[in-house]
Amino acid sequence: MNLMMGILIVQMIFGVIVGLYFWNLLRQQRAGKTAIQKDSKKEIEQLSRMRSVSLSQPLTEKARPAALTDIIGQEEGIKALKAALCGENPQHVLLYGPPGIGKTAAARLVLEAAKCNPASPFKRNAAFVEIDGATSRFDERGIADPLLGSVHDPIYQGAGAMGQAGVPQPKQGAVTKAHGGMLFIDEIGELHSIQLNKLLKVLEDRKVYLESAYYSENNPQIPTYIHDIFNNGLPADFRLVGATTRQPHELPAALRSRCMEIYFRPLDDSEVREIAFQAGEKSGVQLTEEALYLISRFASNGREAVHIVQIAAGAAKEDERSLLGPNDIEWVLQAGRLEPKPGRSMQHQRFVGKVNGLAVTAAGSGMILDIESAAKKGTYPGNVTVTGIMEEENHATPVYSTRRKSLAKSSVENVVTVLQTMHLPVKEYDIHVNFPGGLPVDGPSAGSAILLAVYSAVKQIKVMPLTAVTGEIGVRGDIKPVGGVPEKIDAAFKAGAKVVFIPRENDRSSFHEQKEGTVIPVARVEELLKKALLPEEEAEGTTPGFIIPSGDTSVSYHETEEPGIRQMNEK
Repeated sequence: MNLMMGILIVQMIFGVIVGLYFWNLLRQQRAGKTAIQKDSKKEIEQLSRMRSVSLSQPLTEKARPAALTDIIGQEEGIKALKAALCGENPQHVLLYGPPGIGKTAAARLVLEAAKCNPASPFKRNAAFVEIDGATSRFDERGIADPLLGSVHDPIYQGAGAMGQAGVPQPKQGAVTKAHGGMLFIDEIGELHSIQLNKLLKVLEDRKVYLESAYYSENNPQIPTYIHDIFNNGLPADFRLVGATTRQPHELPAALRSRCMEIYFRPLDDSEVREIAFQAGEKSGVQLTEEALYLISRFASNGREAVHIVQIAAGAAKEDERSLLGPNDIEWVLQAGRLEPKPGRSMQHQRFVGKVNGLAVTAAGSGMILDIESAAKKGTYPGNVTVTGIMEEENHATPVYSTRRKSLAKSSVENVVTVLQTMHLPVKEYDIHVNFPGGLPVDGPSAGSAILLAVYSAVKQIKVMPLTAVTGEIGVRGDIKPVGGVPEKIDAAFKAGAKVVFIPRENDRSSFHEQKEGTVIPVARVEELLKKALLPEEEAEGTTPGFIIPSGDTSVSYHETEEPGIRQMNEK
């Protein structure tokens, strides 16, 4: 009897202890819930107070294009972008071009235009998801990937109740959020190579497959929808628009093969002035013609022009002025230590050994490249000196990294070989080829210009004024095709050139529709020398024993009204 009473007393004590434990646990949960609710209320009130404070809208937002017609200078690029995305079979697109010229705005507005097409697969609620390839955080362990999505495994900190139950939790990435719409990746060339390769797989499958060592098909605690995600993948049927300031060869060939490539060109000075004028109107000020001209000398894109106007307008309004003159712009330029845009105008004078070459900048725009040469008879064999080039350059991208030597010296050696085969006694001369300006020179596409400069220096024959040249020289005297010819032609004519020589294999019918000047395709060195040099009687002391083969040059010269300048006309 006493034993039974003891057992009963022990059970009662144990029951009281268990009851007290759970009662205390429940009280703590209620207290914690109350504290969380109080903290949440405080945070919501703080967010509401923060959202009630708003600064004035920046001029960059006011000047942002609201319609495709507001994007200045990209009519051809927008036409191609609409053709690629607004039809019944929209394509993936890569947009090339320098920063600040409207690539992002164009992609967003073209999607809106596509939604208005009944034949387009984009629905009215199609999403526009934008990410930056340069800042997209990527964890190689797969813990976080905002682009493709990731899985929060049970050991992940903050996995919650599902994590405690051993359930892996898939998290959507930008490719799934863009399902049915457009994924815009700015600076797509800066994405990690692993992300790029995975993105290619998503473009093929139009879905994302996620993996986790903690997933098991036989785990009954895993919800049905998570089973479905791991077995069938997350949907990711979207159209990719990737924008980049890099050159096409710096992007993976596999990515380029899946996309239509569209080029947005750099803005010219008149278009920069138009953007600056519109920015002034939206900020409540008026700019004089002198102020607009000064802005166009220093701003290479619309974003830079808007920034200059915004700062100048702010300073003028403090003085209660609404008219901006050149002094206001000069103050901004001085305060920001801004440098003028690279580039120059062609000189009208005729020179010996000086040629206007053509190059393409890293941003994809063309530019004039000075090439000058001097030749002096010396002891046999003469020396060849090349200055003004980078001996070695590093080329690094998220896709590859390489170190390569400049090819400018190789081009000079090719030129010497070709001129020797043409019986020009270059070995009797000390030849100096210089690339002034400190600009990076790759070399091959400057071969034709180098040959023209060296020949001019040795023969002391002046080069035709207002002429620009591009093309690679082969050791047999043929002129090989080069890249970036449309950009180079555009830069040459904007600089004031009247004649541009290009390789015949690069020739297009559209090049001959230029109103600013003439494009002449050439296939051989002899043809270039005939057409690019002034007549033999213009020479000042030619080298005896070598004469360019006679023949019709298809070019005639006559004196213009301006003394000392000759104008070229095609027969």
